[in-house]
Amino acid sequence: MTKNNSEKPDKIDKNLADILKSRRKEWRFQLSLPALVKGKLPKGKEFEEKIILKDISSGGAYFSLDSGVTIGSELNLVIDIPNNLTEGKKVQLQLGGLTVRLKKSTSKDKKQEIALCFHEDFQFITKTEEKKKNSS
Repeated sequence: MTKNNSEKPDKIDKNLADILKSRRKEWRFQLSLPALVKGKLPKGKEFEEKIILKDISSGGAYFSLDSGVTIGSELNLVIDIPNNLTEGKKVQLQLGGLTVRLKKSTSKDKKQEIALCFHEDFQFITKTEEKKKNSS
């Protein structure tokens, strides 16, 4: 889901400008949902880190991270949807986005707070679909 990092910098800058113009138009929900963040650090090293979302909206999410990403970093989130919302089934929401804001974390266990603006594409994954993928 992460877009190719070979995009021209001016295209990324335009994407950031568009995102910043439309900031905060959606309702934000303070939901402490567990998630997994996947991405690449500035020098290209891939990482995965378990996090708890601070808030989420239809357009983005806010969370703390210890990995040290930069503005413009492409990240993927895999969010665990609570069982009481999915009739007891294990469902995850997978989506990607662009890091649009960073702040030094107020938490001692994480390095930075991240504002991530979602791309339009997303996917719901159920446990049975996951098993099918792994058996292919």
